[in-house]
Amino acid sequence: MKLQHVVALGSLSLLLLAGCLRALKPSGINLRTFVGCAVREFTFLAKKPGCRRLRITTDACWGRCHTWEKPVLEPPYIEAYHRVCTYNVTKRETVKLPRCAPNVDPFYTYPVAIRCDCDLCSTATTECETA
Repeated sequence: MKLQHVVALGSLSLLLLAGCLRALKPSGINLRTFVGCAVREFTFLAKKPGCRRLRITTDACWGRCHTWEKPVLEPPYIEAYHRVCTYNVTKRETVKLPRCAPNVDPFYTYPVAIRCDCDLCSTATTECETA
């Protein structure tokens, strides 16, 4: 039986795939032992075909949430409690990318996390993957 893994990349998933995302140093939080969900500053490289790249710093959801699975004797043969660190409140910001080709829209919109919580993965706001 496979264990399910839920990956919450939220609206920021496209940014993660499109840019070189790196976390900036948080203040006073031990990231190795932190359990919960928090807003954290991230820097990524915004990319759009026909434009130069632009380094952007934004706030995103980050953390580990309490989760568990246990086998049971009747279908579906597993009882699971999965919560993911996900966006609760966001705002959107738009920047103008530099030196875009004449026929390319230079504006790039991305989400900014205002509040994050451990919650069920919702496909309305988050990319939920299972393995």
